[in-house]
Amino acid sequence: MKSPYVAELQPSQVITATFLVQHKDIRQKKTGEPYLSLVLGDRTGEVDAKMWDNVEEVMETFERDDFVKVRGLTQIHQNRLQLTVQKLQRVDERAVEFADYFPASTRDPEEMFGELKQIVAGFGNAHLKALCEAFLEDAEIARLYKTAPAAKTMHHAYLGGLIEHVLSMCALARFSGEHYKVDVDLLMTGVLLHDIGKIYELTYDRSFGYSTEGHLLGHMFIGLRMLDEKARKIGEFPPKLRTLLEHMILSHHGQLEFGSPKMPLFPEALLLHHLDNLDSKMEAMRHSLERDRSLEGFFTGYNPALERQVLKKEKYLRPPAPPAGAADGGGNAGTAAGRVEAQGRKPAPASMFAERLKQALKEPNGKE
Repeated sequence: MKSPYVAELQPSQVITATFLVQHKDIRQKKTGEPYLSLVLGDRTGEVDAKMWDNVEEVMETFERDDFVKVRGLTQIHQNRLQLTVQKLQRVDERAVEFADYFPASTRDPEEMFGELKQIVAGFGNAHLKALCEAFLEDAEIARLYKTAPAAKTMHHAYLGGLIEHVLSMCALARFSGEHYKVDVDLLMTGVLLHDIGKIYELTYDRSFGYSTEGHLLGHMFIGLRMLDEKARKIGEFPPKLRTLLEHMILSHHGQLEFGSPKMPLFPEALLLHHLDNLDSKMEAMRHSLERDRSLEGFFTGYNPALERQVLKKEKYLRPPAPPAGAADGGGNAGTAAGRVEAQGRKPAPASMFAERLKQALKEPNGKE
C-alpha cells in the first residue's frame, strides 16, 4: 500500500514516496543552472515540489503523467507545505496501484448508474424517457459516464464526479421543479444531458486534461451532436421538444461571458442553470475546505472557481486554547504568586523598605 499519501505529510519530515507528476516545469536559477518546479499528487491531494540540485541528471528521464519515486524534505513556504526533492527516479506504471493516485468518488459507480436508470424509469414523458434510455443503454457512453470527472479542476474533479454531480442535481431538480411547478421530466432530462459532452471533452486516464476534440469544440457542441445522433435513432422525436433540449444544453452556463452561446429563455432552462451553478459552487467550497494545505489562519487559499478564499468555519468557531499557565490546579491562577509560579519563576524578594513598612502596619508603635 502506498505511504505516505499527500494528506499525511507534515512539516520537517524526510520522506520517500511515489507520486504522480501532475505538472513539470524546468526553470533557471539566477546562476543559469536549471531547477525543477513540480506538482506531485495522489488520490488525497497535491503538493508543490522543487528540485534544486543534480537536476540535469534527471530532468529528461520523466514527463508529466509519469510516476516518480522521490526522497525529500517537507518544509513550510508561504504558509503551505512544500517538498524539497533530493532524489528522483521514474517508476514503471506496472509497479503502482492506479487507485492510489487518482481522486475518485467515494460512491460505487455501478450503484450511482443504477440510481440514474431508476430516475429515468420514472419519467412520465415517453419521448424523454426513450431518449435518456438510449443514452444510458449505449455501452460506450455508459462506461465513460461512470468514470468521467465533471470538470478538470473547477468542481467534482475526480473519477465518477460527473455522475455524482448529475445525481446531486437530480435531487435538487425534483424538489425545486415541483416547488416552481415546471416540467420535471424536461428539467431532469436537461440535468442528465447538460454535461454529457464532457465524457469526450475531458481526458482522465492519468491527470485530467482536454482531448483534442474538447479543445476544438467544447462539451456543449459535443453534447448537441450526441443528442442529434440519439434523437435520429429513436425516430419521431418531437422537433420542438428537441429544440428545447438543445437550448438547455447551450444555455446552462447562464451568461454569455461564462461560455453560454445563449442565455436561458424559459423556466426549465433557467432553473437548470441555477441548479448546476449551485451544486458546482457548493462542491468547490467543500473541496477547498477538505484539501486546503494552508497551515495558519481561518481562511483557505484562493479558489479560482469561487474567486475568493473560504472561511474555515469550524476552526473559526472553535474556542481558543487557554493561555499557558492560566490555571495551576491549586487556586493560584488569578494571583501574582500564581502567575509567577505558573511561569516557572520564584517571586522576587521583597525590598528592605517594603519589609519595614509591612512590619510597621502590623505592629502599632513598633512594638508587639
